[in-house]
Amino acid sequence: MDLEESHFKTRISPTPSGYLHLGNALNFVYTWLMARSHNATLILRIDDLDAARMRPEYVEDIFRTLDWLGLDYDEGPQSPDELQRTYSQNLRIDRYLSVIKELEKNSFVCTSTRKEIEEESEDGQYPGTCRYLNLDPELLDEYAIRILTPEGSFIEWDDLKQGPQRLNLYASMRDFIIQRKDGLPAYQIASLVDDVDMGVNILVRGEDLKDSSAAQLFLAKLLGYDTFLQANFLHHPLLRGLSGEKLSKSAGDLSIRELRRNSTKSSDIISQIAQMLGCPNDLRINDVHELLLHVNHIDGLLELSK
Repeated sequence: MDLEESHFKTRISPTPSGYLHLGNALNFVYTWLMARSHNATLILRIDDLDAARMRPEYVEDIFRTLDWLGLDYDEGPQSPDELQRTYSQNLRIDRYLSVIKELEKNSFVCTSTRKEIEEESEDGQYPGTCRYLNLDPELLDEYAIRILTPEGSFIEWDDLKQGPQRLNLYASMRDFIIQRKDGLPAYQIASLVDDVDMGVNILVRGEDLKDSSAAQLFLAKLLGYDTFLQANFLHHPLLRGLSGEKLSKSAGDLSIRELRRNSTKSSDIISQIAQMLGCPNDLRINDVHELLLHVNHIDGLLELSK
């Protein structure tokens, strides 16, 4: 192992908006393996800005699930109380808002409702209604702030699992929101700023978050966040439900909580994840430490280049 690999940092970053499902477990294990196979620092960051969807039992479920899967980490809260006291994103709102202020020349105030966007859009994307109205926030009771994404906003990166990527942000996330109508920073801002401030340079995500990665790379370029622009990205396939849809915490899909209640052994789940990651079907894995011995079977884990 390269002695210089100790500068790598990655994170597990669940959102407490429902009970965690097997798709979350897959991502957690993938990220843990990436960290431990490269002597990287692993951070637990709980994305808790959305108070309307957060519940104490969902926060507790995160800690129970990590413990049940046998996943340790190096930085971050050890309990729900410590999260609220020291690590909550709500303690960093001023930091996020200051970054939004830095983007003032590249953003605009928007009063469009979701219904109005649906009625006016021809392709499902924001139709640009408020782009050039120069609305004054001082005269408005409620508004969001959107980042301007010009036509031809192509974002490129070399994905550790999926290879070279080129995504048209104008077509997939046109003029995305950076500050919500309730005044809170949007996910794209909070996630990017946290990753930069924490020194995260390995991002392991499901492939449904490729648009988010592109959006954050777009913001990072505007803000001059070179460390994020040089980070390693790995987007893994998603677990799907019986009808082919991606799993959802809010729908309670394949809840790990229910698996625990039904006396499912964590070793059974780890073995399933091992097969999903490419290990031989006849290989019985009892825990994540045994799985770590077989990382050579897992595409992308040994490909770090920064």
